[in-house]
Amino acid sequence: MVAVIPLSDASRRPAHFPFITTLLIVANGFVFLCELLGGEEFVTRWAAVPADITAGRHWLTLLTAMFMHGSWSHIVGNMVFLWAFGPQIEDAMHPLRYSGFYLVGGLVAMLTQVVASPDSAVPCLGASGAIAAVMGAFLVIYPRDEIRSLWFFLFFVRVTFIPAAVLIGVWFLIQLFSVGSVATVQTGGVAYLAHIGGFVFGVAAARLLLERQRIAEQT
Repeated sequence: MVAVIPLSDASRRPAHFPFITTLLIVANGFVFLCELLGGEEFVTRWAAVPADITAGRHWLTLLTAMFMHGSWSHIVGNMVFLWAFGPQIEDAMHPLRYSGFYLVGGLVAMLTQVVASPDSAVPCLGASGAIAAVMGAFLVIYPRDEIRSLWFFLFFVRVTFIPAAVLIGVWFLIQLFSVGSVATVQTGGVAYLAHIGGFVFGVAAARLLLERQRIAEQT
């Protein structure tokens, strides 16, 4: 078994403390604690169900579901990825724009899954779509950065450095090849199409940002 876990950007450090990224991690942790205390009733109320959204009900869950997770491994994995890529994108976009980018990316991801499975009664939850948007932006803005990562092979573990373009590119290919399957978690499912939707949004938003910066520099 081979697994790679990104830890941080080894090529640069943020110019400012990643306040928004930290706040997002704290918010996800708080909501997960609420899930543990509230149980199935809490999850049923606040997770996004595609069939409900297409019927015009519970639209707020498109937002709340972005902060929910189905298990400890689900939230820990997502927050590790967010911490690995989020601070640099927050720095590149500045906190206020980054906040909006993260939330819109998550909404696009959720809506992608709703459009793909409009009649599904399986709850969708997790920050993966929003984090996929962050990764898409990172691929555009810092493709040559080296990502400090943990590399697992059977019982061997080592720290290695992987170019962002390679690590994120392989991750995205896995999402493409996994379309149609759902990763089952304790309280529902996380669809790969949501990851793809968030990622594509992140790439497009980052390209627009770079184009605006280029125009600003020329004027």
